[in-house]
Amino acid sequence: MSFAFEKMVAGRYLRSKRKEGFISIIATFSFLGIMLGVATLIIVMSVMNGFRDELIGRILGLNGHINVYSRVGSIFPYDPVVERLKKIQGVTSAIPTIEGQALLRNESAASGVVVRGLLPKDFYNKPILSEKDKGIKYKISETDYFGDEKVAIGISMAERMRLDVGDKILLVAPTCKTTPFGCMPKSKTFIVGSIFDVGMYEYNNSFVYVPMDMAQAFFDTGEGVTAIEVMTPDAGQFAKAETAIKAELQGEYSVADWQNSNASLASALDVERNVMFLILTLIIIVASFNIISSLIMLVKDKGRDIAILRTMGATRGMVVRIFLYTGASIGISGTIAGTVLGVAFAANIEAIRQWLQSLTGSKLFPAEIYFLSKLPAKLDPSEVVLITGMALVLAFAATIYPAWRAAKLDPVEALRRE
Repeated sequence: MSFAFEKMVAGRYLRSKRKEGFISIIATFSFLGIMLGVATLIIVMSVMNGFRDELIGRILGLNGHINVYSRVGSIFPYDPVVERLKKIQGVTSAIPTIEGQALLRNESAASGVVVRGLLPKDFYNKPILSEKDKGIKYKISETDYFGDEKVAIGISMAERMRLDVGDKILLVAPTCKTTPFGCMPKSKTFIVGSIFDVGMYEYNNSFVYVPMDMAQAFFDTGEGVTAIEVMTPDAGQFAKAETAIKAELQGEYSVADWQNSNASLASALDVERNVMFLILTLIIIVASFNIISSLIMLVKDKGRDIAILRTMGATRGMVVRIFLYTGASIGISGTIAGTVLGVAFAANIEAIRQWLQSLTGSKLFPAEIYFLSKLPAKLDPSEVVLITGMALVLAFAATIYPAWRAAKLDPVEALRRE
C-alpha cells in the first residue's frame, strides 16, 4: 500500500498557513535543531578522532611503539641486542637512541631542551622526519645536514630562539666534570644543520636531535645507549611483538610499550570523546522534544479535521500514519541535512579554520595549546551511520505519542467542542 492519502494530508499539515503559522514555525525550529545537532555531533566526533589519531601518530612517529631500556646504566654493547630484536616476528625496526635533558643557549636566549641522539642513517630514514613527509623544513645542504657537529632542531624552537640553519648553539649538560677549579658544567657547541616540523608543538619546541657519537660523549654513556626504539607494523597490534620481545630478552632489559608510557593521555582523550558524545546527543534529544510539542499542538488545532475524517471513514490507523508521516518528515529531512552538513564541514574543516582566522584576525586552535599545528578531522563511516541512525530513531519515537493521541480522539467530543 502506498498510503498516498496519509502522505498528502501530512504534507498539507506541514505547509504554512495563516492559522497554523505558529505550528509551522515550531516545526521549522525542530528541523533546524535536529540538523544542527546531527551536524555538530558528526563534526565534533570527527575532530576528536582526528585529534587522537594525529596526536598519537606524532608521538609514535618519534618515540616508537615499544622501548627497551637497560635496568642499570646504559645498554652496551647494543648492536647484538638490536640484531636480536630485528629477528623477532612483528618487529619492523629497532633503533638505538640516547635521550637526556640539557640547556640550549645562543646569543639572545636560553631554554631547557630534550636532547635525543641518533645514528645519522637512522635519522635520515625516520619516516616522520623524511623528505617524503616534508618533516625537514630547512637544511644546511641537500645531503649532509645531520652528523658530525650538525644537529636538528624544531621549527617552533627556531622561531622562538631566532635560529636559522648554519647558526651555532651551545648545549650545557646537567652533569659537570671535575677540574682543578672545581666542578664545571659540561658544554658543547653545535651547528644547526636542519630544522624540522613534525606537526606537534611539543616536539617542535623542545627537541634537539644530535648525532649518536656526540650524544654519547655529551652524556658520558661511553659506547652505550639509553634505549632501543622498536617499531611494529601497527601501533594497535603490538601486543604479540611485545610478548615475543620479553620472551627473547628473558628479563635482561626493561620493556615498555607506548600505551604504558602515554596511558594518562590516551585515557583522557577517550574520556573526553565519550563525554562529548553524550553531551551533544542531548541537542538531538531536545530537538526531538520540539517535534513532540509541535505535533501535540497540531493535534489540538486539527481536532475538528480529525473528527471529520473519522466520520468520513478514516480509520485510527490512517490517523496514526498521518501524524507519523508529519513528524517523521521533520526528523528525516533534518537528519539528512545534518549529515550532509556535518560530513561536508568535517571534510573541509582546516580550510574553514583558515578562512575564519583570516576573517576574524584571531588565532583559532593555537598549536602551543593543542599541540598540533593543524586542525585534524577523521570521518569514521560507522560512527556517521550510528549518529544518523540514532537521530532517526529519536525523531521517529517523538512522533509515537502525538500520533496515538490523535488516533484516540473521539470524533463526537471533538465536534462538540468546536
